[in-house]
Amino acid sequence: MTAVEQAPAAGQPASSPQAHPRERAAPPARRRPAGRLWRTPETPPTGVARLVPRTVAARIRTLTALAAVLLVALLAVSWWAIANAREGVRVIGHDAGPQVVATGDLYFQLTDMDAQLANALLIGGAAGGGRDQALARYNENREKAGDALLKAAKLADERTEDNTARDVLDALGRYERLAGQALMLDQQSGHASGPPSQRVIDLYRQATDLMKLDLLPKAYNLTLDNGTLVRHTYEEKRSAVLTGRTWILVTGLALLAVLVAFQLFLASRFRRLLNVPLAAATLGTFVLVVAGTAMLSGQADHLRNAKEEGFDSILALSRTRAISNSAAADETRFLLDPGRADAYEQVYLSKSQTVLYLKAGNLTEYNTAVQKSLAFEPGRAPFLGFLGTEANRPTESDARQAQMVDALNKILKDYQKVQSNDRQMRNLVHGGKRAEAVAGRGTSAADFTEYDRSLQSLARIHQKAFDEAVDDGDGGTRGWYAVLPIAGVVIALLVFVGVRPRLAEYRWSK
Repeated sequence: MTAVEQAPAAGQPASSPQAHPRERAAPPARRRPAGRLWRTPETPPTGVARLVPRTVAARIRTLTALAAVLLVALLAVSWWAIANAREGVRVIGHDAGPQVVATGDLYFQLTDMDAQLANALLIGGAAGGGRDQALARYNENREKAGDALLKAAKLADERTEDNTARDVLDALGRYERLAGQALMLDQQSGHASGPPSQRVIDLYRQATDLMKLDLLPKAYNLTLDNGTLVRHTYEEKRSAVLTGRTWILVTGLALLAVLVAFQLFLASRFRRLLNVPLAAATLGTFVLVVAGTAMLSGQADHLRNAKEEGFDSILALSRTRAISNSAAADETRFLLDPGRADAYEQVYLSKSQTVLYLKAGNLTEYNTAVQKSLAFEPGRAPFLGFLGTEANRPTESDARQAQMVDALNKILKDYQKVQSNDRQMRNLVHGGKRAEAVAGRGTSAADFTEYDRSLQSLARIHQKAFDEAVDDGDGGTRGWYAVLPIAGVVIALLVFVGVRPRLAEYRWSK
């Protein structure tokens, strides 16, 4: 069967059957529909670029999420810093701080008990000698010491502190038994004044050794333990407050930057000059950051004032009173117990230099140095010791600085009189006039009382500074645990209200 070749249509050239397929005419090109734009396919992003949002809606959601994360971080850091500030004020102002003051008072009362016992034994049964007054003060200090021990035990939050307080109470009971025996035996002997019998002196030696070697070290351990807790708490919590302030600034500035960038992006993309809710959220964030930073700066200052201008000075002056009183008791012991006179004289010099240090090789040289001018400029005192530390202690308040200088000048003047009386008493004893030295103890005691009142007057200045700093610290964070969540919710709602209409426009955006 032979295929029939069809003739080409009219107007079309005949093709040769021998022509090569490639030489045949190509089919006509497809035309693009009129009015339709064709784009070249985009290359998909790779690497980090894949994380960048590609649509307007995605960018709005990303900025909203970033603002929310930074807001939560800002609130969390603020909460943490406030908690540290409150804990620091609680420990220093209401817990370990008052316990240190209580145990400092305990140390003074114990030393004064032993001093009044020595006075009573030295005075003896002489008419108008003051034995009854000494015993009355002894009993008063015994009651105060018991109250201070109960307060220290009540404030103790560790087992070791409670055990130490119980040990002090037990040792105090043993001291009182020895003291009672010495007083009873001395009363039975009927000596007028001056050193009592050797049996009384032996009993007193046992009592005073128990006081110095057992009672006072344990009482001081209570002070040291809680003083260490106060110092560590102060350093830790104040550092945490300052660190929290720094992080509030960092997270707050980052959040402000995001909100401002958000505002500029919406203004550029949607041709609107201002997004009012977003602007309000930015302003609220700025106020929160500034207020939080200022509050934490204030709390750091309150902690510093409570610790350095209040607590440290109160503790130092409490120790000064106790050591000064113990030194005064050593004067009485010098007269009461001639067998230990040299030891008591050397101990008196050591305690005196602890209170106010001036270079001296013996008590005579020390007294000569003390009687010279003790004038000083705040921060440049020419002497050391507890009083030197107090004279060099800085303070922020000029009015308080002036009060401290006046009070300290009064203390120094009274201290010179106390040391002058001591020199006269020892000169009388070394000149063989012990009876006259004993008789002059009344005048010396009155001058020492005036000196002690001066110490208490300066301590009250620091106590006032301490109380004010603690009150300011308590009030500085009041209400912030309510402010933070409310501020967070308001700012978050403002951001949501600001972006919601824009997201609604792109709800179906791809």
